[in-house]
Amino acid sequence: MQFRVLGTVAAVTDHGDPLPLGPAKRHSLLAVLLLHPDTAVTVDRLTGALWEEEPPRHSRTVLQGHVSRLRALFTEYGAAAQGIELVTQGPAYVLRLPGAAVDAHRFEELLGAARSLREPGEAVSVLRDALALWRGPALAGTVRSPLLENAAHALEELRLAAVEELAAAHERLGEHGAAAAVLRAEVAANPLREPLIAGLMLALGRAGRQSDALDWFHRTRRLLADQLGVGPGAVLTDAYTALLRADAAEASVPSAPVVAGAVAGAGAPPVAAPGAAVTPDPPAGPAPALAAAQLLPRRPRGFTGRERELAALDRATAGAPGPIAMITGSAGVGKTALSLHWAHLRHADFPDGRLFVDLRGYSPAPARDTAAVLREFLLALGVPAEGMPGTPESLGARYRELTGRRRMLVVLDNARDSAQVRPLLPGGEDCVTLITSRDRLGGLVASDAARPVPLAALPAAQSTALLAAVLGPDLVAAEPEAAVRLAELCDGLPLALRVAAARLATGPHRGLAAFAGELSDEHTRLDLLRVEDTGVAAALGLTVRQLPEPARLMFHRLGPHTGATLDTCTAAALADCAPAQAAAALDQLAAAQLVVEAGPHAYVLHDLVRLYARSLTPGCDRDGLLRLLDHRLHTLLAASAAAEPGGEPCCALPPGARPAVGIRTFDDRAGALAWYSAERDALRGAVEAAAAAGLHDRAWRLVLLQWPLIVWQVRDGWVPLLERGLASAELDGDPGGQSRARALLGWVLSEEGRPAEALVQLERAPELAALAGDTAGEAIARINLAVALTRSGAAERDGARERDGAAERDGARERARDLLVRALALAERAGHTETVTLAHQHLAHHLLADGSPAEAAAHAARGLALAPRLAAPRRVALRTLYGRALAATGRTGEAVRQLGDALREARAHAYEEGEKAARSALAALGVLTDR
Repeated sequence: MQFRVLGTVAAVTDHGDPLPLGPAKRHSLLAVLLLHPDTAVTVDRLTGALWEEEPPRHSRTVLQGHVSRLRALFTEYGAAAQGIELVTQGPAYVLRLPGAAVDAHRFEELLGAARSLREPGEAVSVLRDALALWRGPALAGTVRSPLLENAAHALEELRLAAVEELAAAHERLGEHGAAAAVLRAEVAANPLREPLIAGLMLALGRAGRQSDALDWFHRTRRLLADQLGVGPGAVLTDAYTALLRADAAEASVPSAPVVAGAVAGAGAPPVAAPGAAVTPDPPAGPAPALAAAQLLPRRPRGFTGRERELAALDRATAGAPGPIAMITGSAGVGKTALSLHWAHLRHADFPDGRLFVDLRGYSPAPARDTAAVLREFLLALGVPAEGMPGTPESLGARYRELTGRRRMLVVLDNARDSAQVRPLLPGGEDCVTLITSRDRLGGLVASDAARPVPLAALPAAQSTALLAAVLGPDLVAAEPEAAVRLAELCDGLPLALRVAAARLATGPHRGLAAFAGELSDEHTRLDLLRVEDTGVAAALGLTVRQLPEPARLMFHRLGPHTGATLDTCTAAALADCAPAQAAAALDQLAAAQLVVEAGPHAYVLHDLVRLYARSLTPGCDRDGLLRLLDHRLHTLLAASAAAEPGGEPCCALPPGARPAVGIRTFDDRAGALAWYSAERDALRGAVEAAAAAGLHDRAWRLVLLQWPLIVWQVRDGWVPLLERGLASAELDGDPGGQSRARALLGWVLSEEGRPAEALVQLERAPELAALAGDTAGEAIARINLAVALTRSGAAERDGARERDGAAERDGARERARDLLVRALALAERAGHTETVTLAHQHLAHHLLADGSPAEAAAHAARGLALAPRLAAPRRVALRTLYGRALAATGRTGEAVRQLGDALREARAHAYEEGEKAARSALAALGVLTDR
């Protein structure tokens, strides 16, 4: 609940609906209590405020009745829940409430804050916010008692002081036209307030409008004489003399601002003493023209890059009458900076002025009231306060009428939705409207042909350029790689980059690399990207608070997610809802720029957004993590089935795994492998999260079920992940998982040319599989051990070992053959077609190398008979072996046919290694192929 005294006294709900306060005396009672919050106000003082003359004998009863009605109203609207309470304290009443609930309190706080700011641009913004709280004469709608009239007068004096300080801040920025526009509206309402008029004169003079400035002096002098019978005071004559003595060509006038009604400044030219003679009044001329409205804040400092977006704004605002351009993007991506930079670049295109307002659609403060914004705009357009229309509809009509005759730019910053924007669209076809929002504002596109200009994160080069602009080019040039890493950790968000730069510039001496190292820790990254009240988390929090309920609940559930990409099914698992509900919530998150649509049912979740979502859940969201991990396991099983058709799962789901809500489907092997590759980092993150949470039964399965990609890209750095999986299988006490992990790890180590390390893992794998009763797993372990033993023997031969090692090598080959024969028998007993085929393949390879081509051909043929159900790479390998074995037995023609088929199938499936092997075998037979 909010209370207003800066205008008609009112109490309004959080949605802006007014409470039915009743008659003027009840308004007056509330006004006095609001002017003295948390203070005991006596019955006598309240009585004096409610009656203009001598109160009646029953005044105390009437007062008590109004207090009772106010209390009932507060109860009806739930005021107590917001800390608002009207209590009796002896012969007095106390209204207890948060100070920020009263607009006068907020006004005085903002005024005090503005006076403490050194930066005039910041002071302008704060003072505008303060003055926007006014909705008319203070304490309107109350009894005209001396107490309330004196209070209203005091508040009005404060408002005028704020106006004068706003003009002074504009002057310090060199925005003399804006200062004149601010003062002119007040001069019209206060035609005898000489300090205001003196300030207006000096502002007009500095803006190059000397004749208008002098005209204001003469008009005021006549008015003083006619109405009061006095001449101008010192402050007015001093300003007049300063204007007369200024150089006519440059209109050089004192540079000091007008503050609280005084005209002063070091270095100002000499002025006439009070009462000095002045130039006679020239003939009266026409009233001065309305000043060009200038409410635009200063140009943002350190702005860099965005050439494509600036060009897009040029295109979006060209051609069509009354064009509307919308800059949309996530929190902290630099929408306001881009809009202001463009507005300053195109200054000359808008001779009638530039209006700007922060609508606070995503802000800690309440969103701007439309009527208040329209009043601010009309004041800037020269409408005097006393001539201001009384209703929002008439305010809008007057605004559209005035802008209809002008060529202006209207910047509506930080809009929450289309409804907030529509009443503020100008009326003229020569006006351009520029809107910034975290929402896509699709309604405005449909109803008003607004043209979106999406704003994404800065690319690496522009990110480092921004760091250089803030920190200085030398620091960035000294550590270019660290600057790029820093930009990556900041997700290319200008807000995050500026906060990081502020940390570096103001904190203890440290280089970019050291700070990037600190940011690499996900647990502290958001804390490091905060300086005072500015930071990424604060900006994202404002967006999340404005989300519809389904989207907000979804966002709170995204914390356990471990990757940058997010599909509808994964989101459904995280949120424990149906995929259709997840899709709707993700669409709302995408509209709010918290996720980015990457395709049908596919989204990107940037790291900083993901870390913020995680921070919203205290501790570890174990249930959410379990839902995510089990969903990942279901998806991995589906992917492995598509990548290796005919194969058997290397493991089952863990006990207690949650059923699948919705699982992504894979059309073929290529699609499954593409998913594996795209999700590799996310899956590694899931393994780490599972292990960290002690969910080792999930961790090792998440590793092993990636085996199709591991085998396909075997030399791609898989060892650390497999070691992590083996450690989790050991901690879980699962011998089958340990066997599978050792077998796969040993295979990878062998492929990487590390046979000794491979054998350490592989020697233990068969016995662990036997212990677990995993027949197929034992077969695979024996196959991998056999291959490693064969390669180890080949490595020894290549190393020219002594003759006494020959027997040992022969023994290793014999052992390898026995292992493969035993593996084939185990696989056939288990009925695992893919493992049977694998055993035939390696037996064929072993026998061919051992000088038994006929036996090799037989095993290759038996494997090929089963291969139609399997993946293409397996068929290519078997067909190539078969062709080589046939050639070795003298069946050259048949060998060429088999090798040609192998080559064609390898090409069709982009199996480069298989293509190379088939081509090499054909070349050995003297058959040339096209490369």
